[in-house]
Order: sequence, then C-alpha cells, then structure tokens
Amino acid sequence: MADTVITIPADAIDGELKLAADAHPRSYRKLRALGWHLAPWLLPAVLYALWSIGCERGWIAPQILPPPQRVYDTFVELATSGDLARNTLISLQRVLLGFAGGSLLGFAIGAALGLSRTLEAYVLPSFNAIVQIPVLGWLPFLLLLVGVGEPLKYLLIGHAALVPVTLSTLQGFRQTPATLDEVARVFGYNRWQRIVRVVLPSAVPTLATGVRLAFTKAWLALVVVELVASSEGLGYLIVYGRQLFQLDLVMASVVVVGAIGFAINRLLDALEKRLRRGMPSAFRE
Repeated sequence: MADTVITIPADAIDGELKLAADAHPRSYRKLRALGWHLAPWLLPAVLYALWSIGCERGWIAPQILPPPQRVYDTFVELATSGDLARNTLISLQRVLLGFAGGSLLGFAIGAALGLSRTLEAYVLPSFNAIVQIPVLGWLPFLLLLVGVGEPLKYLLIGHAALVPVTLSTLQGFRQTPATLDEVARVFGYNRWQRIVRVVLPSAVPTLATGVRLAFTKAWLALVVVELVASSEGLGYLIVYGRQLFQLDLVMASVVVVGAIGFAINRLLDALEKRLRRGMPSAFRE
C-alpha cells in the first residue's frame, strides 16, 4: 500500500502563524525581540564551541591555539596583578587624546572646505592624495621628526581620525537641503546665522557617522602603533606575548582590545541615535 502524502498549503501555514500571533501578541513580540537580541551572539557562540572542541580533541596544538580556560586564567592573572588596568588606561589615554585632536582639526578643515568652493578646489585634490598614504607609511618620517615617544603615537592616531571627520564634515556641509537654505534667506539670516542654525544642524547625522568611523580608525591605529613602537599599552602586551611565545597572553590581550573597541562603538552609536531623536524632523535623514 502506497504511503499517502499530505501537503499543506503555504497560505494555511501563514494563516496559522498569524492566528497564533494574534492570539498571543505580547508573548509573540517578546519572543521575536529576544530572537533579534540573541541573533548577533550566534556566530561567536559557534566559534567558541569550535575552539573548545578543537582544543579538547587535539585538532590544533595548544602551543598554537591555547584552550579557552588557559586564556581565561591568563586574563584573570593580568587583571589581579594590575597589568591589565595599567596598560588599558595608557592605551585609552593615547587614543582619546589623539582622537580628540584629530577630530577637532578634521572638523575645522572639513568646515572650511565645505564653506568655500575656492578653498576646496585648491586643497581637496592634494588632501585626497595625501590621505591615501596608510598610517604606517608615515612612521619612518615621523620617527625622524619626533622620535619614538608619545608625540609619535598621538600624531599617528590623530591622522587616522582626521581623515573620516574631514570628509564627513565636508559632505555634511554640502548636503544642506536647498529648501531650508531658502527659508533662512527669506527670514533674513546672515551667513553666520545660516551656518549655525541651518548648515551645522543638517550636517550632524553625517558628522556623527564620520566620528564613529574616525574612532574605529583611531583605535586600529593605536594598536598598530603600540605593536611597532611602544613599551606600554595593550598593543605592547600582544607583542610581548608573541616574543615569549605565550599565545594565551596574546589572545587575552586581543579579546580585551576587541571588547573595548566594541563597547565604545556601541556607546557612540547610542549617542548618535539619541542626538538624532532630539533633532527637529526637518534636519533628520
């Protein structure tokens, strides 16, 4: 006797799901929200599981990939000894000072270019050519000028932050809605009033995105600079662990670098969203 295959139309399944959602709307929304919150952690969980299983079954030698427990023990040892806090504070000081200086200078340059077509025509082509040089490309030149001290790190981090802020400020100043500019002229605003009340508010969303990108670039530049020329900081811990072939120290430091960068990026993202909500609807994208 042949097996009987019963097919259920897709419309009927969708209808049942809709009825279930309508019957329990609050619980359905909670489950869906929970799923969206847990989705970003799926890939890290899978990678962690593969890491643990691979180390447990000997797929990779522990000298090359230390097990998670060993990395955790090293992290705890760094935290209790005070080395982690000291090096983290040093790295944060460097990135914040370099990022602040580069961002302020980038905003000034971008605003000047955005407000003057003549200045843009003279400066922007050269600026675009210079910024194509990577951060490490400036390292030998700056080593001759300022040596291997803290100014070298601040200059390279500031350069990494300057480029995104400059370009985003220029773009933001140039994308002011024509209707808002016309309204400002009708109300008799002078040039300064139009800049403060119309041009700058309309540039805020683009500028906020540029600042987030600038911090990402600055954080990456910090790690690179500390890897090359530093005796303190999180990047130095990575180099020190590699020199001693203590890959557990390397991985613990890498995890800390990633966690701090991720946390600050999320903070900037939250500040950007709050800033957008507080702006008048005419200036939102």
